[in-house]
Amino acid sequence: MSQPVPPPGNPFADGAPSPYPAAPAPAPARNSLGLGLAAGVGATVAGALAYGGLMRAFAKEDGSYTQIGLLALAVGALVGFALGKVGGRNPILPIAGVPLALLGVFAGQLFGFALMASWWAGLDGAPIGVGELLTTEFSLLFEAWKAELGVMDLLFYAIAGYEGFAITRKVAG
Repeated sequence: MSQPVPPPGNPFADGAPSPYPAAPAPAPARNSLGLGLAAGVGATVAGALAYGGLMRAFAKEDGSYTQIGLLALAVGALVGFALGKVGGRNPILPIAGVPLALLGVFAGQLFGFALMASWWAGLDGAPIGVGELLTTEFSLLFEAWKAELGVMDLLFYAIAGYEGFAITRKVAG
């Protein structure tokens, strides 16, 4: 049994359409420092707000709360993903992921303390606003944050910073 022999030359040279789909063009490499940083800052703010809101959600009326260290990991991952996905392969972005992730965790904890303190003060009949705690009473809020800071918090800060770096590099390709 003999194999069919293809005709010589290019059968589509006369302009006839090819029955085969064209190969997709490769996607251009992303490398946008400005857009990446903007996305990273947005993710930092979103992560901080979510972190603080979840801290308040797990607070109890007796003045105690449950600290969830995985929230710090989520903030680091969110920041790293935003930087890498939007900014691409710019070599500055993984480095920027570290302080942005750390800032997101820090701001989230401060926001969470402000939400909890405002709620607890309202339970005692002496309401104080979250905005007031974050502005005019910031020194008291910061002192409360420092008093609650523990070794596990520092560990989760370190992991969040590492994730801000590593996930940016991984997502960027």
